[in-house]
Amino acid sequence: MEKFDTLGLDPLILKAVIDAGYDTPTPIQAQAIPAVMAGGDVMAAAQTGTGKTAGFTLPLLHRLASGKPARNREARALVLTPPRELAAQVAESVATYGKHLQLTSTVVFGGVGANPQINKIRRGVDILIATPGRLLDLYQQGAIDFKRLEVLILDEADRMLDMGFIHDIKKIIAALPRKRQNLMFSATFSKDIRQLAKGLINDPTEISVSPRNTTAETVTQWICPVNKTDKAYALADLIEGENWRQVLVFSRTKHGANKLATFLEKKGIGAAPIHGNKSQNARTRALADFKAGKIRVLVATDIAARGIDIDQLPQVVNFDLPEVPEDYIHRIGRTGRAGSSGQAISLVAAEELHLLVDIEKLIGRLIERRVLAGHEPGIPLPEAALGARVPRPKVSRGGGGGRRGGGGGQNRRSGSRDGNRGGGSGGENRRPSGGGSRRGTNTRRSGSR
Repeated sequence: MEKFDTLGLDPLILKAVIDAGYDTPTPIQAQAIPAVMAGGDVMAAAQTGTGKTAGFTLPLLHRLASGKPARNREARALVLTPPRELAAQVAESVATYGKHLQLTSTVVFGGVGANPQINKIRRGVDILIATPGRLLDLYQQGAIDFKRLEVLILDEADRMLDMGFIHDIKKIIAALPRKRQNLMFSATFSKDIRQLAKGLINDPTEISVSPRNTTAETVTQWICPVNKTDKAYALADLIEGENWRQVLVFSRTKHGANKLATFLEKKGIGAAPIHGNKSQNARTRALADFKAGKIRVLVATDIAARGIDIDQLPQVVNFDLPEVPEDYIHRIGRTGRAGSSGQAISLVAAEELHLLVDIEKLIGRLIERRVLAGHEPGIPLPEAALGARVPRPKVSRGGGGGRRGGGGGQNRRSGSRDGNRGGGSGGENRRPSGGGSRRGTNTRRSGSR
């Protein structure tokens, strides 16, 4: 098996890797590092949790270590990434692996004051990590100069397009020098991503370490059929009955995340929401408390969760199924990382069958159903063959839903440009759900489909 010391990395970078406790690269790292160090453009796809970040930070540091330092207001390398948590995660990776090098780096994102960020850029930075909205703001203010940029990296490119950053990205790319190295790293490459790559990447080395749109074998997936109005109580009973100590729960909306976290707190289950309307301090504190075990449940929206990187996270729960089936893969990729086992549970109501069918078609398999005792749905979740056509429910303009709990839907591209800056709740449809029966916590399996 290949080792890091065979990849030709700068000895000071290799020392930092060893200091961090690693000696063997993951498959994406083993393929991406030599490709990036060769100097050509690279497109790399791998599932979440496989080490993509180190796959580009290590060779990036290697390249920049031998060059001239950045001048005032200049950056030598730019890493664009969607939510601010992920930007902070990339910045941490750069700091960890570049600690023995004389390189500078900084991270910029919305939700915090711009002046400290501008002051750091004014002195010049070798590596700038940024969310698209804040970076474009700073560029338009004249705070940053890209004339001598050497490397552009788009991290989680699919998510940036999903979040509506395409126009910001194109404006930023237009400001960059034509001669540069381009790297695109992502969990998946959709048709839209490949279309973007045509105008950005030149004759790239394409790397894929797993089949497109597949889920990790280390994750046990199952469906819990339940009434929409009973989801919050079913979740609470699962957490208590199974004695789950660390659970990442996905809500489709910010409002739903807030409501569900409040519901769980009232049930004596420590929980906190994390989404784009929360301040950076609140998000950082919630994530730190979750990692430290001070709270048992973190309720997140898709945008905020992209930057959550927790080793050996045991459970992920889809309180709401995602509207975009690819997001299911990203969500459950938060567990079952680096060879560890995990389980992904989806609470699914009959009216969400069309979303479930889309997910099963995408991953190419039917997901096992387990009925939770005491929470049998009043309207059974119908059986549907793989790839079956299921009519979409008519969208009601009114509120509706149950009397208790959390839930709802959201327009995917709503909110601020960073998806992170606070402000209004975007285009949420506030349809509450939750409540209902509380009997029993044992599950009975209806059999694998």
